[in-house]
Order: sequence, then C-alpha cells, then structure tokens
Amino acid sequence: VYEDDIYALRDDNPSLLSGVSPSVSIAPAIIKLPGDSDDITSSATGVSEEYASMKKLNVTNGRFLSYMDMKENAKVCVIGTYIQKELFGTASPLGNSIKLNGISYTVVGILEEKDDSQSGGADDAVYIPYTTASRVSRNSYISSYTLTAVSDSVVEEASDLIEAELMKKIGDDDYYTVTTLTQVLDMATEMLDKMKILLVCIAGISLLVGGIGIMNIMLVSVTERTREIGLKKAIGARKNRILAQFLTEAAVLTSLGGIIGTITGIALAEIIGKISNVPIAISIPAVILAIAFSTVIGVVFGLLPAVKAANLDPIVALRHE
Repeated sequence: VYEDDIYALRDDNPSLLSGVSPSVSIAPAIIKLPGDSDDITSSATGVSEEYASMKKLNVTNGRFLSYMDMKENAKVCVIGTYIQKELFGTASPLGNSIKLNGISYTVVGILEEKDDSQSGGADDAVYIPYTTASRVSRNSYISSYTLTAVSDSVVEEASDLIEAELMKKIGDDDYYTVTTLTQVLDMATEMLDKMKILLVCIAGISLLVGGIGIMNIMLVSVTERTREIGLKKAIGARKNRILAQFLTEAAVLTSLGGIIGTITGIALAEIIGKISNVPIAISIPAVILAIAFSTVIGVVFGLLPAVKAANLDPIVALRHE
C-alpha cells in the first residue's frame, strides 16, 4: 500500500476521515550537537505536516513541519523540551543544527512541555519529515499510518472502511493490523484489571499468612501468660476485660506492623522514583486504609486467642506451670 492510496482513501471519505500521517520510526536515534562528542540516545519519528494537529501537539517556539518540508525532503526537525535541555540548556535551539545518526538537521520548532522533560517521556521526542526519514532510515519504508476520524461516533465505521480497503489492496489480513485508540484503551484497561486481580490475590495471601502468624503469636502469648490470666480472673477480672486486653494487643501489634510497612513502602517508592526518574504519587486515603486494614486483621485473627484466654478456668490457670 502506497501513501497515495491512504491519502486517496481520506480524500474520498471526508465524512469519516479527517487526518492522515505516515510514520517512519528511527530507533535508536543517536543525537548530539555537531562537533560535540557527548550524545543522547532517543528515538525519532518521520511524520507528515498533519501530525501535530492530529496528536494535539503544540509548538511553543518556531513551527511544526510543513508540506514543503515533505516535498523537498528537507533536513529539518521539531524537538521536545527534553532534547532541548540536554543539548542546548537554556539557549534557544531554533535555527541551530543537531546530528541525528550522523546526519545534520536544522531545528525549526520546539514542542510544549508535557512530561517534566524526562528521558523516555513525551518530551523526549524528535520529529522529522517522513519523506526524509524514508530516505535516511535503515528501514527505508513507511512502517505505519495514523488516521483520525471526523468524530468519536464514526470511529468504528472508519476502522471498518480502512480494513476493507486494505483487504482489497493486500488480500491477506496477516500482513496488516488496524487498531483504534478505543481498542488500545480497552486492552490497557483489561490488562490493568488483570493486574489488579493479581495484586489483590497476592495481597490476600500475604494478609492470610500474616494473620496466621499473628494468631500463633497470640496463642503462644496466652499459653505463656496463663498464670497471669488466672490471677486476674481470681481477683475479679471479667471475661470481656480479658478478651478486650488480648484483642487490643493484637490490634496494636498489627497496626505497628502496618505503619512500619507503609513507611518502608513509601521510602522504597521514593528511592525507585528518583532512580528511574518516574514521579511518585502517595495516596493519603490509601495509606490510612492500609493501616486500618492491618488493625482489622489483628482483631480478626486475634479473636481466637483472646476467646481462649477469656474462657480459662482461673483455678486451672493458677495451677499452670
């Protein structure tokens, strides 16, 4: 399928399709300043002049790629703020050159910052004309096409149209894939749901093991303090007092464990975030819920030892060695 076919498909169906952009991926992309030995490894993408409006990319300085850039195979580029800060610092890169895999490109635009200018994020981007990328890339072919529907209500119809056209041109659906953002979101949601179920199962097993450990500790505590319990009951302590004492001990023990675990988790998250340059968000309600749940686990699994302690016969308990 040639790009002319895709553009003709868009032009023949203005009620369904509005934007189209071929994509040529260049990865890895070794980027540096001319004459400089220091470089950064990123990825570059060859796109059309429509790509910015299709992907809602805003250019804060300069301009985006133009139709003439495509027609003339111009060696120009638009860069993200991460590339700008790594190569130029606070200076303006407009009109200056960068080398991408050994080929010089003139910077004509800078994209609006979206992701705190981090490596691997949305700001770690370089866009060049797809016609130029097709010539200089090792792949030397258009790897994919991005199309936009006129509205959300016609996405499925537009997808069916594209699939039908590709089937007519290619004749075998093993050679192409049509994916909509809705499908991508659905797959991501399904994956996240499965991850949540997996994490809940792991957390459930961990809580069960921890609860059994608490119960065993409290049972040992009851056994070791049998004479103490007998003495308390002999001088008038009621069952509910003994029950409350051991439940309180179990709740305090698990609450302290929950607090220590939460603090450790937050500290590890912060360390991993700094190492990987990924922002970490701590949910206060989640922290409170975790500590409260650990307290509930202590009460639930401490109930059996507490009942055993409350039901001890004081005479038998005082005779216990």
